[in-house]
Amino acid sequence: MTSSTLPRTAVPAAGAPAPRPAGPSGTRARLAVADDLLALLRTTTTEPRPDDQLAALTLAVAADLPVLLWGEPGIGKTAALTQLAHSLGLPLTTVIASVHEPSDFSGLPIVGEDPAVQGVPMAPPQWAVELVRAGRGLLFLDELSTATPAVQAALLRVVLERKVGALQLPRGVRIVAAANPRASAADGWELSPPLANRFVHLHWVHDPDVVVRGLGGTWPRAELPRLVPERLPEAVAHARRAVCGFLRARPTLIHRLPGTETRRGTAWPSPRSWDAALTLLAFGTAAAVSREVLALLVRGAVGDGPGLELLAHLDRMDLPDPESLLADPARAELPERGDLRQATLEAVVAAVGARPERRRWEAGWAVLVRALETGAPDLLVAPATALAALRRDDWEVPQAVERLAGVVGLARRAERSVGRATAAGAGRAPGTRR
Repeated sequence: MTSSTLPRTAVPAAGAPAPRPAGPSGTRARLAVADDLLALLRTTTTEPRPDDQLAALTLAVAADLPVLLWGEPGIGKTAALTQLAHSLGLPLTTVIASVHEPSDFSGLPIVGEDPAVQGVPMAPPQWAVELVRAGRGLLFLDELSTATPAVQAALLRVVLERKVGALQLPRGVRIVAAANPRASAADGWELSPPLANRFVHLHWVHDPDVVVRGLGGTWPRAELPRLVPERLPEAVAHARRAVCGFLRARPTLIHRLPGTETRRGTAWPSPRSWDAALTLLAFGTAAAVSREVLALLVRGAVGDGPGLELLAHLDRMDLPDPESLLADPARAELPERGDLRQATLEAVVAAVGARPERRRWEAGWAVLVRALETGAPDLLVAPATALAALRRDDWEVPQAVERLAGVVGLARRAERSVGRATAAGAGRAPGTRR
């Protein structure tokens, strides 16, 4: 070792008093100041702020459904759960699934005085006993994707039946888990299909605005959904009608086990997960949550494809009754969203075609005029063309058609212009200009 690598001892300047080594009391004082600084850094506040993923999480927790948060390491899953427990006033119990043995969840066998008579009870771990003693709490199963298959199997009864060994967890205990994708997990495993199918899967991502404001000391506040008591029976009836009606039309989606191991470890449709979707739909209807929040929950329960199909079915359920529109066209309330308005107008034309009468045909034109007065005219081309094709020879053309003729003709000319421009562009060589 050379002299340049040897540790140097500070030498006081000439005439300066030598510094005194800090004694135990001085060290404690400096640590106390450091603790004060840490306390200031950890002191934050919360504020009500629209946050779809946080709203989806709190609604699923309110519905007493196990939730699994998927996200990359460091994305804030644990911090979100800690803040959620604090906001809801629930004691947080964190269990790192990957560092436990299967017996920590299924119970440890304890041999009594007479096993042949009394049997061998399965003693629960301390964390489960404390949850039962508290009567309520938030059980956080962290690092779920690093748990071995044997531990995942032991967790099945904990997640679904809330049983740890011979101990039944109280109804006041909610379960939330977190996992990293296998590619970014430490020695990760894919979730087993039975365990994955017991969760509502939410993909946790960071919002830059939320992170920046949170680092500044203010985080979004987790609040339970406000359920309207008067809407509860209606919400349950709506959810059952929606899910049952959809599955009658798509019976092959009642149970569909994905073909790949990776997809089996996420949300997929089964009678169990459809029951969860029905529960979430009822809670979402009673709380009047946004479509975005409802989409996160439904897709998290039964998977992206079936979830999107159910959402489309809900849209069709919410469309106005075409017979009601034909009965009073002047007061027709049409959806504002373009796709729903188009579907409504097509339903009106289909209703006229199912029972073609002159009075109903004229009412159909009146509905199209109402649509012209309240929305974009380009949506009228297809339904107007279809309605015109239903005319019988002895039916006079109503005056309403004159109001639509110019708009429909203009829209058709615009479509033809776009078509010609597209065809001309396709015929030119790449990179040429006219």
